[in-house]
Order: sequence, then structure tokens, then C-alpha cells
Amino acid sequence: MAQHFESVEEYIASFPAGVQEILQEIRRRCHAAVPGSGEAISYGIPIITLDGKYVVYFAGWAHHISVYPVPDDDESLSAELAPYRAAKGTLKFPLQKPVPYELIGKVAAALARERRGS
Repeated sequence: MAQHFESVEEYIASFPAGVQEILQEIRRRCHAAVPGSGEAISYGIPIITLDGKYVVYFAGWAHHISVYPVPDDDESLSAELAPYRAAKGTLKFPLQKPVPYELIGKVAAALARERRGS
């Protein structure tokens, strides 16, 4: 049975310490990239929101961190994201490799631009 989390803080706290640090940094980078953003739990995982609409989801797994969705129309990011693309609309960042936090921030910013329609 899937766990039900009341907050992003509770979700992150459910992981081992090293993964918690990674998730907290992703959370911080996403908020920095999306000024005025909020957060919630949706579909059992953290979501960064803007004006009540979803911007970006992130989730911890046994061997990787996932970020959803993938920005649609950002050609400048396509090449950078290619090594991390998994299922349609999913980016996977292996836990045994350095996490590209700056790239995740760029993804969040690009998704926020898409949501704003600019």
C-alpha cells in the first residue's frame, strides 16, 4: 500500500539521510527557479506549484530521483536533458552519480515559463 504524505517535508523525511539532502536541494533549486512558487503533495509525491497550477514534480526512488514533466519547447535544454530522459515526460537522475542541480533548476524555470504561456 502506498504511503500517504501530508507535506513535502514529511515525504522527504521518509528517505535515508543522503537522499533527503538531495531531495531538499532539488526542492530549494525548484523554488529558486520559480519565484512565488508553492508546494504540495500530488499523486503521492512533491509538486512545485505556481498560481495553483502544477509546475514540476520530483520523487525519490531506490536508485534514482525523477523529475516530471520534461519541458516541451526548450531546444536549448534538449541536448542537456538527453542523457537523463527515461519514460515519456520523465527525467531520471541516478543516485550514484552527481545530481545536476543547476540543470534541474533550468527545467523548473522552463516549465514555469510554459505554464505562464511565455
